[in-house]
Amino acid sequence: MAQLPEIAWRYWAATVLLLAAETVWPAAGFAAAGLGGVQLVHFYARSGSIGALPVQVRLAFLGLLLAGLWPPLLPIHWLQLTGTMARVAFEYCPLARTLALMPWNRTQPLTLGLVRRAYLTPPVQGSILAALSQPG
Repeated sequence: MAQLPEIAWRYWAATVLLLAAETVWPAAGFAAAGLGGVQLVHFYARSGSIGALPVQVRLAFLGLLLAGLWPPLLPIHWLQLTGTMARVAFEYCPLARTLALMPWNRTQPLTLGLVRRAYLTPPVQGSILAALSQPG
């Protein structure tokens, strides 16, 4: 029997659909923000920590969704659509990789090599933080 995709993938796939629908149904942006809020609460409840990378990703994503609801900042949603499509299709999350470079998420100095590894490392099983903590 085929397994259902993990819950995170389903959340992101639904978000892709809502962000794409926003081009013809403006209220879809609000629905995407609502779903983002649900995701944030769900992953916070699962991890119990605001510092967990999956929670940080959802918090930042929700903040960007809310910012993009202001009409002059709508292009933020287009960027989010592109990044979320990469997450759904290839398990590559540009936002997680960006957050992995933040000072509170890394134990090594920020170097060009680390930035290069953060963005050019193929999708990994588990957290990008673990992949970046390996010597490069």
